[in-house]
Amino acid sequence: MNEQPGARGVRRLRNGKAQDRTGHRDIPSYLSRKAKARGPARPGAASGEGAMFTNRLKQVWAEGRPALNGWLSISSPFVAEIMAGGGYDSLTIDLQHGALDYSGMLPMLQAMRASPVAPIVRVPWREPGIVMKALDAGAVGIICPMIDTAEQAAEFASFMRYPPRGTRSYGPTRAAVAHGGYGTEANEEVLAFAMIETKQGLQNVEAIAATPGIDGLYVGPSDLALGTSDGRLAPGFDPEDADLVASIKHIAAVARAKGIKVGLHCGAPAYAARAVGWGFDLTTVSGDSRLLAMAASASVEEWRRLTGASASGSAGS
Repeated sequence: MNEQPGARGVRRLRNGKAQDRTGHRDIPSYLSRKAKARGPARPGAASGEGAMFTNRLKQVWAEGRPALNGWLSISSPFVAEIMAGGGYDSLTIDLQHGALDYSGMLPMLQAMRASPVAPIVRVPWREPGIVMKALDAGAVGIICPMIDTAEQAAEFASFMRYPPRGTRSYGPTRAAVAHGGYGTEANEEVLAFAMIETKQGLQNVEAIAATPGIDGLYVGPSDLALGTSDGRLAPGFDPEDADLVASIKHIAAVARAKGIKVGLHCGAPAYAARAVGWGFDLTTVSGDSRLLAMAASASVEEWRRLTGASASGSAGS
């Protein structure tokens, strides 16, 4: 048979398709079997070197600690690498409102692998293709926006897991490389977060939280403010409106009562610390685009203050 040089235990056929030496073409399954055959990971082993797939966020929570999440909206592996090295427990790539798509997401996930951070993806919508593709790319958690009913929550949850617990199609192309031992056992490790951010979602939060396969709720304060106040409240992070804060606390209480996790999108560390006191297991504190904008603005303002130079085009220039 015509072969080309390939990885150990794998041969390359002329048509470019990979095949292991047993004749199987399912390379993700092959890699998973190899990881299992090597046995438990040695201390300090990197992911993919014999380690069984575990979700870092679950480890953080098992230690009784709240998790700090960062947010990525810029399509840049370098930005993702910098943020991943910043000490976050998890980082979320935003495919809904971020300035990126799948082709931007994949190299960002690869760049994050060098740091001990759990990769999460917020998908654009409750659609099976992108949910499964993000998981196959290596995301260990998915945040799904605009979950309004238990039926929608159940549909989303089904996309997350392999049969018989769900409808996820098997093909963890990159996940099998990025996470050692990745196979159907991923059903136990991936996390499905349903976003509560509408009036209807708030009304149905108990039923959504009780949906099998939903591992957590995630509060989007901007849409929640717009939806629950009929437009009276402006969208934004870190709300102080008494009714809105009461709704946010209610969502956290429901999640705790149902035995699942709950996260909140915040703008400032001080507000996130308050949210932890309200029972939130995960708080997002700002993101790449906002942090860059704030740092740039602060640097410019400080320079102008020290030099007395006004901005170009301003009065007196």
